[in-house]
Amino acid sequence: MTNTATEINSSTGVSEAANPSVTDTDTAATTSPPATITFADFGLDPKIQKAVLEQGYNTPTPIQAQSIPHVLAGSDLMGAAQTGTGKTAAFVLPIIQKILRHASNSASPARHPIRALVLTPTRELAVQVAENAANYSKHTDLRAAVVYGGVDMKEQVGILRNGVEILIATPGRLLDHIGSKVANLSQVEILVLDEADRMLDMGFLPDLQRIIDLIPAQRQTLLFSATFSPEIKKLAQSYLRTPVTVEVARQNAAADTVKQVVHMVSSADKQRAIVKVLEARTRAGLSRQCIIFTNSRLGCAKLSRALERDGIKAGAIHGDKSQGERTLTLDAFKSGAIEALVATDVAARGLDIPDMPCVINHELPYNAEDFIHRIGRTGRAGSKGDAIALVDASEKRLLDDIEKLMKRKLDVKPLPEGVPAQSRPSSSSYGSAPAKMSDPFFYKPYEPSASTASTTDPAKPEEKKVGITPAKPAVGALLGGFKKK
Repeated sequence: MTNTATEINSSTGVSEAANPSVTDTDTAATTSPPATITFADFGLDPKIQKAVLEQGYNTPTPIQAQSIPHVLAGSDLMGAAQTGTGKTAAFVLPIIQKILRHASNSASPARHPIRALVLTPTRELAVQVAENAANYSKHTDLRAAVVYGGVDMKEQVGILRNGVEILIATPGRLLDHIGSKVANLSQVEILVLDEADRMLDMGFLPDLQRIIDLIPAQRQTLLFSATFSPEIKKLAQSYLRTPVTVEVARQNAAADTVKQVVHMVSSADKQRAIVKVLEARTRAGLSRQCIIFTNSRLGCAKLSRALERDGIKAGAIHGDKSQGERTLTLDAFKSGAIEALVATDVAARGLDIPDMPCVINHELPYNAEDFIHRIGRTGRAGSKGDAIALVDASEKRLLDDIEKLMKRKLDVKPLPEGVPAQSRPSSSSYGSAPAKMSDPFFYKPYEPSASTASTTDPAKPEEKKVGITPAKPAVGALLGGFKKK
C-alpha cells in the first residue's frame, strides 16, 4: 500500500500547491478556506448544529476548520495541534454527521452496532471525549458510550448489550469486553486514535494491534495529538491510507499564552520551593491552585502528604488510585477544596480545567513530549498561565531534550528566598547560578484576567463543560456510559 500524504501548511492553514513533477511527497491542491466560517458552513445536519449552538459556539477553531472537511470527505487524517485547541470536536462532529444515516430509534441492540471507535490512553480523556460525543449527538438517535478500566464491568456490559454507535474506550478494557463477547467491532467504519503519540508508544502497541485486527480493513482512520515525532509519524502511517496531515501550529510547542520558567533546585529542596511559590502567588493576589507533576506513583503520594503537612490543601491522582478515588479527587480540585493536585502523567492528557493558572513540574518527565502535554494543562482556550519547572542538576539532560524538542531555550530564573540555589554544572549553557532576589515572588507571572473566558470563546468548544465548579460529573461518566439528556 502506498501512503502519500496531503499536508496542510501549519502557518497559513492552506493546502500546499500541487506540483505535477513531484512524486512521493506531501502535496495537495491549493484550496484556501474562507476567512471566517461557522459550523453551519460544513453542511452539518441541523440537529448537530443545534447541539453545537447550545454549547455556546458558532465559530470553529483552526484545527476544526481544517480537519472537519477532510473527515467528512472520507480521508484518513493525522491532526496535530496544541493542547486546548479543540481537537475532540474536530473528529466528533464529522463522525456524528457521517454515521447519522445509521441512526435508529429502534430498541433492538442489532440496530445499534458500533460504527465509530475512539481509543484513548487514559480514563480521564475517555470520559471527556464521551461527554462531548453525548452532548453533540443528543438531538439524534445515535448512542454514545465510554468504557475504561478501574470500575466494575457490569454497568458497562449492560450499556454495550443495549447497543451503541459511538464507543470511546481505553484499549485494555475494550479487549476485556471483546473477550467477553460483549463488544463486536465488525461494523466499525471510523477508527480514531486520540493522543496518538502515546497510543502508538510501545506500551500500547500490542493491544492496539489486536484491536485493529478486529476492525474491517476498509475503514477511515484518524490520528490526533499535540505532538508527532518523526518516528511516530512513520509508524502511524502504517495504519493510514493516503492520509491528510493537518498542522495548525508549530509542532511540539506550548501555547503562546503559557509563560515558562525554570528554577535550578536540588531534589531535596523542591518541596520547599513549591511552598514558596504558592505563598508568593498568594501574596501577589494570584490563585494558589496548581497541578504538580511527578514521575512516580509513590513520589506523587509522598509529595501530596508532605504538602498537606505544610498547610497546603493537596490531593493525589495516579494509576494506583481507583477510578472512584480519582473522580472524587478531581471533583474536589475543580470545586476548589483542593489547591494543589499532585499527579503523574495520568493527568497530563485529556484533563481540562479552564483557566488553570499554574502547572509545576516537580520532576521533568523522561519523555520530552510529555512535557508539552503537562504544561498544556494551563494557558488553555486563550487564557494565560504559568508553567514552572524545578530542575535538579541531574535532570539537565532531560531539560536539554525538552529544549531541543521545543526549539527554544527556557528562561532560568533565581530561586525564591529561603530555598538554596543549586549550582549548575560548569558545562551548562545557562552560566552560573543567579543570585537570590530579595523579592520572594521570584518570577513574574501573567496577571490574572479580569473575567473568565466567554462561553462563546471558540478556542476550545468541546471541552467547555469541565471547569473549576462544584458541579459533579455526569452519572454516566462514573458508570462508564452516557445516556441521553
